[in-house]
Amino acid sequence: MTNTAITLHRPGLLGRTVFDDVFNNFFNDFPNLLQQTTQGYPVTDIYQNEKGDTVMEFALAGFKKEDLSIEVLPEKKAITVSARHSVPAEAPTGKRIARRSFEKTYVNFDNNLDLSSISAEFENGLLCIVVSKRPEVEPISVKIS
Repeated sequence: MTNTAITLHRPGLLGRTVFDDVFNNFFNDFPNLLQQTTQGYPVTDIYQNEKGDTVMEFALAGFKKEDLSIEVLPEKKAITVSARHSVPAEAPTGKRIARRSFEKTYVNFDNNLDLSSISAEFENGLLCIVVSKRPEVEPISVKIS
């Protein structure tokens, strides 16, 4: 009778090669990873309010009203929101707020918004843009005679 020992090998959830690949990709491909993390900046919420107007809210902590710009291009059916962040000469030490320049263009493909009727408000780091719905796109009821 032979004495046979059975050795079981149970790999971990992350094998050594997977672990190495993650770190190698992080350090070797850092510029692409950085670009992917900033593509969604700034955080934006777009929704319709109870009146049917489109509301665009931008989380812009650390920006001032003077840093922001809203441009409406009716011929392109587009609204461009941008910010240029300038570093002050006396930057406070110890505070690190993620501010970066950006430019985002939103196109009204449905052509259902009145781009001449836009209001904007900036308070406590939140930029709120309200665009009214065009009156002619409102549903109407037709009486049948």
